[in-house]
Amino acid sequence: MIYVIRSILTKALVVYIVLVISTLMFSLMNSAIAGEIIPSNRTVPLNDSGEQITLTTQELMQGQSKFNSSCAQCHIDGGTKTNPDVDLGLQTLANATPARDNIEGMLDYLTYPTTYDGLRSLAELHPSTLRSDIFPIMRDLNEDDLNAIAGYILAQPNIIGDQWAGGKPKR
Repeated sequence: MIYVIRSILTKALVVYIVLVISTLMFSLMNSAIAGEIIPSNRTVPLNDSGEQITLTTQELMQGQSKFNSSCAQCHIDGGTKTNPDVDLGLQTLANATPARDNIEGMLDYLTYPTTYDGLRSLAELHPSTLRSDIFPIMRDLNEDDLNAIAGYILAQPNIIGDQWAGGKPKR
């Protein structure tokens, strides 16, 4: 009887140790992943005046989550399904009118979307907060969410490089 109890306790202790080690390793791996995004890769243009902002890892994670749930169905990996000529690459965003290669420009577009040349409204065709009645996916996005989405889009070329916006995915 004592042998059986000792055997059960030994097995339980081994399982406990394995769980503790697994939990610690998982925590360290997540910290390492978050730590790999160095501040220079999280720094993006804030406005047309050249001011910049360094996003926190939390803001990037929020941006990724919101982008994936609200934008990725049309903009997977920074491309654009509906118009492959206009992607979310920095050069493409910079050449738009008005420029969308900074946080403020992206926020303006997510509120008042216009054609690439800026001449016509796309409010009835592209999701925006202006027409959340047509695009319910935009109803639950607040200004912090939009900032996080814009930051995520602008940081991706720094983080994943040529995989973003039309590059060949390596995953």
